Amino acid sequence: MSNVSLDAHDSSKTENQPASSNRRRFLTVATSVVGGIGVVGAAVPFIASWNPSIKAKAAGADVEADISKIQPGQLIRVIWRSQPVWIARRTPQSLASLSGFEDQLKDPNSDEEQQPAFAKNQYRSIKEEFLVLVGICTHLGCSPQHLKDGAFEEYVEGAPEGFFCPCHGSKFDMAGRVFQNVPAGLNLVVPPHMYLDDNTILIGSEEGAA
Repeated sequence: MSNVSLDAHDSSKTENQPASSNRRRFLTVATSVVGGIGVVGAAVPFIASWNPSIKAKAAGADVEADISKIQPGQLIRVIWRSQPVWIARRTPQSLASLSGFEDQLKDPNSDEEQQPAFAKNQYRSIKEEFLVLVGICTHLGCSPQHLKDGAFEEYVEGAPEGFFCPCHGSKFDMAGRVFQNVPAGLNLVVPPHMYLDDNTILIGSEEGAA
């Protein structure tokens, strides 16, 4: 005999049938609601697992940049950790000029820790041709302008290319090194980065880092 048959033919509960029906209806609804909450509760941790952790969000994810189409003298901008990052492809003329102004720089040898160890060289880069910088002035956080084709010579005589901050007049060469007698006290930051291949730079990580 089925459970349904027992419940339907119990004459001793005839008088209380409306109350029982109401009670069963309430229990059915309540069970459905609780069950729904259980499903949602189970789903939230699963969906949350798709998202970066709070710590990861605060740190910021790595960013890949395609450098295959950057021509000599050009600069592209990408966003990493809510900051502008510049990737400039330096011309032979710009590279040659780097040694000509070192006596006018505050930190020509990059002694201040504004770059990873691999960038503590004259070019402040892994590959001489490509420069990677955080495009934020080390004075008050403005974003300097990239001046080329002789425009930078208005601020530094004989320098064909460089970065100039119009807010307060800070100047940086094409390695991001700051000139003397300007408000900014430090070189521009070189972010951690590495080459995934000849055409792709990963900003945020570096070779050998844990």
